Amino acid sequence: MSDPLNLIGRTISEKYEIEALVGEGGFAVVYRATHNVWKRPVAIKIFRVLSTLTTAARVNAIDNFVQEGAVLAELSERSAAICQARDIGTLEVNGQTMPYMVLEWLDGMSLDVVIDNEIQARWAPRDVAAVIELLEPAAEALALAHRRGIAHRDVKPANIFVIGDPRGEHVVKVLDFGIAKVVQDAQKEGGAFERTQGVVSSFTPAYGAPEQFSRAHGATGPWTDVFALALIAVELLTHRPPLDGDDLAQLGFASGDPNRRPTPRTFGVQVSDAVEQVFARALAVSPNDRYRSMGDFWDALRRAMQLRPLRSSDPQPHAPSTDPQGAPPMTVPLLDGATVSEPVPYRAPLPSGAPSSSSAHLKPTLLSSGGGQIMPPPHSGASPTSAQPRPGGKGAIIGLAAAAAVVVLGAAGFVALRKGAPPTTSAPAVESAAVADPAPPPEPTCPPDMVKIPEGKFFMGSDDKEDFEFERPAHQVTLGAFCMDRFEVSVEKYVACSDHGECKRASKLNDWKGITARERKVFDPLCNFNDPEGKAKHPINCVDWEQATQYCKAQGRRLPTEAEWEFATRGSDGRRFPWGDEVPTGGHLNACGTECLAWAKKNGQELTAMYKQDDGYANTAPVGSFPAGASPFGVQDVVGNVWEWVSDYYAPYTADAQVDPKGPSTGDERVIRGGAWNGSQPSWVRPTFRYHDDAAKRSYGIGFRCAGPLVTPDAG
Repeated sequence: MSDPLNLIGRTISEKYEIEALVGEGGFAVVYRATHNVWKRPVAIKIFRVLSTLTTAARVNAIDNFVQEGAVLAELSERSAAICQARDIGTLEVNGQTMPYMVLEWLDGMSLDVVIDNEIQARWAPRDVAAVIELLEPAAEALALAHRRGIAHRDVKPANIFVIGDPRGEHVVKVLDFGIAKVVQDAQKEGGAFERTQGVVSSFTPAYGAPEQFSRAHGATGPWTDVFALALIAVELLTHRPPLDGDDLAQLGFASGDPNRRPTPRTFGVQVSDAVEQVFARALAVSPNDRYRSMGDFWDALRRAMQLRPLRSSDPQPHAPSTDPQGAPPMTVPLLDGATVSEPVPYRAPLPSGAPSSSSAHLKPTLLSSGGGQIMPPPHSGASPTSAQPRPGGKGAIIGLAAAAAVVVLGAAGFVALRKGAPPTTSAPAVESAAVADPAPPPEPTCPPDMVKIPEGKFFMGSDDKEDFEFERPAHQVTLGAFCMDRFEVSVEKYVACSDHGECKRASKLNDWKGITARERKVFDPLCNFNDPEGKAKHPINCVDWEQATQYCKAQGRRLPTEAEWEFATRGSDGRRFPWGDEVPTGGHLNACGTECLAWAKKNGQELTAMYKQDDGYANTAPVGSFPAGASPFGVQDVVGNVWEWVSDYYAPYTADAQVDPKGPSTGDERVIRGGAWNGSQPSWVRPTFRYHDDAAKRSYGIGFRCAGPLVTPDAG
């Protein structure tokens, strides 16, 4: 294998001696190196694709790369199931600056290799309990990331690495956190990325969720990872590619086909109704119909199997098998009807990072790095023992010298594989739910009409020189977990509260200081309480801050703080809008488009359009009409439609880091957030944009939503 960057023999950062090239792909080159101080092997991944960008775009991409490297370092410190980031830096190669990342060197094999080898060995697929046992560390790692508002976006078997015996003692590592986002951002800057059959390297189509093929389905987020891990689980249950297709268009259609969802029963796997329902929800076409995070999905799957909920603090969620001295022989089913009897292996608690010698029984596969060719799936009539590559598998099984090692290349992970004898038929371990500990109380969650916002940190506000002074300075805020209404409070919900005497009736009139007769004539018809049946699904408006507060109180809730509102809208990753960095369009939100301009012209108002499309609504829209504009946590209509009251008095920001801030204790005006249907400037619907108004104001353009604490479901 040639050395494309001529780095073999060179020492990077005065401590990493490059020894060998182990992989080359569309946007990265991977080398094995030795740390000259510790005398231990490491993997160096160099992202040469960023060198194709313009100077300004490259600087921005490298900054993003460093930020994502910090995210990976933090996550890998908190979870042994995430490939550890050791270092990060840049180097000059042929006059070009290229960033690199140093990761731990792992001996084992990726999950796609495990599946291919088991197919070759004619092993029967795993049952649901065995799939949970194998994938649980990956699920825990992704749940940890999701609690911090971080999505992986390229979950696939090649990015799940197994150290040890996949059907015995093993350790699982998740690779490739953060790099998919860097690649996507760089693509927006015009990077010359390698493409094969039209496939870009920022995600793997064979495990892609519908929203990754088309943003018409909504934004990507933690729910995208839920879809991918559910596909992997189905593949482990079937030994078949979960999505049917051999090119991007076919895979995209299969991912979003509402008439054929890739659940276990679709492939003929007999599972309980409860398990099938969990997979049906995890693999729903619409992100809004899926579990919002990996923790929610995995807890549901474990409950369907009558297992206790996922707990990140419990590294050994299963009880060990019985002592091997007393273990009876176990019959291992093979696909041709034959069986082999072997002792049940003893699964003792494994020390972190300890590999099993039994991993040498499986052969390695050499995979290309991200951006490689998507191989066609086996034909429907193919033998189950055929070793054809699966979509995303990117390669065929090869033989290597006894001491050789190769590297699995996901978009950011790279790991060593050991060569050994052909796979043997070791018995899958079986663990019974009957020996599980009594189920603990249910984990706190949110009511069905609310979204769980996990605890996390973010930088509230903005330091961007193009943003407004009242958005500055950006300051770090730490929040505990809470619930947020998925939608703005609708007319029908507010009317129900007032009909029961818990809320004051909404106004049919606007009311603010200095309102003119002309303004009343134009804007009073826009108070949605004027048409409570026709506008039942529209957001309530023309309510003041006190009315909003009283409504939330009557529901056992409260107005969100300004910090909670912003975090629920943008998460931790610094995005410019709830859906990402893409400028607003008529598909993202209800703001001023061509329909708004037509209304303004008819009513003698001077407005300009935020975008040139017709978003379908001259004034307010029914809540939930713009799922593509959802926040990373799934909160909808959080910008546009109507401004939203929050609980805080208005005051300028300070630079101090804060924990669960509540705003000043006194003030003259209350904060409103999110912009409205007549918003003309994209800056007005940035999550960092803040405005303030008289708390007694009742306006056609102001509504609200509620927040509240997590609740513990009734265990009975």
